[in-house]
Amino acid sequence: MKTIETEDKIRPEIIQETWVVISAFNEEESIGEVLSKLAEKGYHIIIVDDCSTDQTSKVALDFPVTLLKHLVNLGQGAAIQTGFDYILKHTDAKYIITFDADGQHDVDDIPGLLLPLATGKSDVALGSRFLRSTTGSGMPKSKMITLQLGLIFTRISTGLKLTDTHNGLRGMKRDVLNKIKIEQNRMAHASEILTQIAQHKIRYCEVPVTIRYTPYSKKKGQSIFNSLNILWDLFIGKK
Repeated sequence: MKTIETEDKIRPEIIQETWVVISAFNEEESIGEVLSKLAEKGYHIIIVDDCSTDQTSKVALDFPVTLLKHLVNLGQGAAIQTGFDYILKHTDAKYIITFDADGQHDVDDIPGLLLPLATGKSDVALGSRFLRSTTGSGMPKSKMITLQLGLIFTRISTGLKLTDTHNGLRGMKRDVLNKIKIEQNRMAHASEILTQIAQHKIRYCEVPVTIRYTPYSKKKGQSIFNSLNILWDLFIGKK
C-alpha cells in the first residue's frame, strides 16, 4: 500500500507539473468520483471524451478539467494519444499519468509512480497489480487469462521483464511522449507502448498499484468479449 513517506517525498511543485490523462467513453456513472479524488490532490486533468452518448462530458465539466472530445468513437488508444498531443502542444507538463475513468485505479498510487520519475531513476513507471499481496482479488478469470497471454507475448516480443501488461495506470516523463506514438486505437495500445519502450530503450520500472474489480468496472471492461478483442489486436495487429 501507499506509504505516508512516499507521498511526503513528492513536493508540491511536482504535483503542479503533473498532468493526468483520462480516456472516457460513457462513464457518467463513475467519472465524477474519479475526478473528485484527482482534483482534491491538485493534479491537472485532461479528459478525452471518446464520443460518449451519455452525460460524461457534462459531469466532467463540474470539475477543473481540460475537456477534449472526439467527434467519432476511436478507442482508448486513440483517446490517450489525443491527450498526449495536447500536452506536448499546450502545456509545460513534466510528468504524465494515464488513469482509467471507471474507478479501477487508486489516486493514492500516483505518488509511487511519480517518485522514480522525479528522482531520475526512471523515465517510465508502469503500474503492476501483481506486486502486491492482493494479486488477483476479484479478478475475472477471463481477465487473468488475457493478462497471462499478454505477458508471454510481451516478454517474447520485447524482452521486457515485466509482471503485468495492459495496466492503464502508468507514469511518464514529458520527453517520452516525443518517442511514443500510439497507433493501436483500441485496447492493444498498452502492448504497443511496451513495444516502443523496448525499441527506444527507454528506462522503465514497475510500481505496485491496486486495481479494483467492481461490478461496474467488470461490466465496462472485464468481459470475455473485451478480453478476446484485446487478444485479437495483440496477435493479429488489427487497428
